[in-house]
Amino acid sequence: MLNQRIKGLYGITPDKDLNIDLIENAIKKHDINILQYRRKAVNIKNKEEEAKKLLNLCLEYNTLFIVNDDVNLCEKVGAHGVHLGQGDIGAKSARERLGDRFIIGVTCHDSLELAIEAEQSGADYIALGAIFKSKNKPRAIHCSLSKVEEIKKYISIPIVGIGGINLENQHAVYQSGCRSVAMIDGLFMN
Repeated sequence: MLNQRIKGLYGITPDKDLNIDLIENAIKKHDINILQYRRKAVNIKNKEEEAKKLLNLCLEYNTLFIVNDDVNLCEKVGAHGVHLGQGDIGAKSARERLGDRFIIGVTCHDSLELAIEAEQSGADYIALGAIFKSKNKPRAIHCSLSKVEEIKKYISIPIVGIGGINLENQHAVYQSGCRSVAMIDGLFMN
């Protein structure tokens, strides 16, 4: 199953013009296992071009390539999967559309109910956080490490910790039960 590859470092691209060299260097230096393309303010043509470049890079380094929020783009470029927020298409609808070939991740903030629902709807992993204070999403819901431990007891799919995680504090996040830790600044702003 593809979700067995959900582990280790999960890089999320900065939401600015694509710097392929920066991303490639981070993948090599930190052995990034998963890369999520997260780009909000760019037209669809540019988004597609950037996604294709990143997919090729990920294929070269055996890194999973996940598209944020956009099932259409995921399908169109042949990404490994899609990550869905609570305001996006639901995991069940995405699974019906994408079938079993694609990974589906779902943001669950700090909610046991959302985590259970995501797993029952066909998600391959969930993301919990913000674990720590995050510069990228300063108003994000906080999810304590003890809350991660509690949610882990009720689900069997992998948990990705997100929010304010860096190379110094990642160990505590893994210890709480996360199989993967997501970073933006911790990987791409150094």
